[in-house]
Amino acid sequence: MLSRIATTVVPSLGRLTVTSDERTAFAPGSIIVANHTSLADPGIVLAALRRLGVEPVVLAAAGLWRVPLLGTLLSSGGHVPVHRGSARAAEALERAEEALGAGRHVLLYPEGRLPLREDAAESAPENFRSGLARLTQRTGAPVVPVGQAGARRVTSGSTAKQIAGLLTAPARRPRLHVHVGAPLLLPADRRAATAAAHRAVTEAWQTAARHAGEGPVLAA
Repeated sequence: MLSRIATTVVPSLGRLTVTSDERTAFAPGSIIVANHTSLADPGIVLAALRRLGVEPVVLAAAGLWRVPLLGTLLSSGGHVPVHRGSARAAEALERAEEALGAGRHVLLYPEGRLPLREDAAESAPENFRSGLARLTQRTGAPVVPVGQAGARRVTSGSTAKQIAGLLTAPARRPRLHVHVGAPLLLPADRRAATAAAHRAVTEAWQTAARHAGEGPVLAA
């Protein structure tokens, strides 16, 4: 349901295009890892993935379950709340492991937060947290890196700017692009695995940014 809604809503917010590496594949039980720059990018990524025939389970901040209607949609779709900084934080990885074991794809955002900058410019992926590496250690699941760009043109900055951006996006129709990279198996070492995933997502983001008309972009 969430993917279908995203597919309906996102085209009204901007011009979405999707590319993929020639080696891109989604084996059953893949972990999809994306960069996080805007409140709008989960919907954009879901819409792009649905074009490729993929509707993943999403790991998202637990606070979203308190939003009327959205919380119901998230629960009915089997998506997983992440209770960061609490005794329940480990539950998210356990539920993700169950979904992967059932052959479902899992989408997660290992940066764990949005960029602090308030302008609408692209922002390179920040350092990844260790949850992704721990999940791959436990499951051996392949990782599919995803880079998205343009979402900050829809929503970014202060609350007032976010609302204004969302309201004016249908008229502005910003360019949005999602690029899906080739899958990779992460090394067993947690630090090396985190670094490898970060490099792959950064490369996918750079490709997406070029397609979105951001010009040459470099990782921070």
